[in-house]
Amino acid sequence: MTTTDRTMPPLQADERASLESWLDFYRATLAIKCDGLTEEQLRTASAPPSGLTLLGLIQHMAEVERNWFRRVLLGEPVPPIYGPAGDPAGPDGGFDLTDDSTGDMARAAWEGEIARARVNCSARDLEETSPFMGGQVALRWIYNHMIAEYARHAGHADLIRERIDGATGV
Repeated sequence: MTTTDRTMPPLQADERASLESWLDFYRATLAIKCDGLTEEQLRTASAPPSGLTLLGLIQHMAEVERNWFRRVLLGEPVPPIYGPAGDPAGPDGGFDLTDDSTGDMARAAWEGEIARARVNCSARDLEETSPFMGGQVALRWIYNHMIAEYARHAGHADLIRERIDGATGV
């Protein structure tokens, strides 16, 4: 995996620019936590008793991007990336690794979903809604949810990475 530049979100911006910047900031944070590691390290569950791995986090976030920005926002009936087609979240939302899971494949799927998300959101207003759980969910809510999801998992990635090779910060 290659290093990703991470830009601090602007201190003064309109709401949309702020939401998009914070989401990109946390996307880059997760990518940086995975950079420079071997396949074995990406597959290492280093914070027992958790089985969580950096590779599993990348796979999971590809599923999360797909779910919110394609299934929910657009109503697109796309199958899961990881797991059986009948289960929209996969067996565990992408956390499980298979023998053929690789960092490059997971990163490509994740980056592809991020690119699709950007396109899917670009022409929509923050107030625009989509059906969700018997109600309506606004794009603004989805952005806020995704920022929280990434921030939580970036914290997990911090702990996992530090236990793998001592790298901290970022």
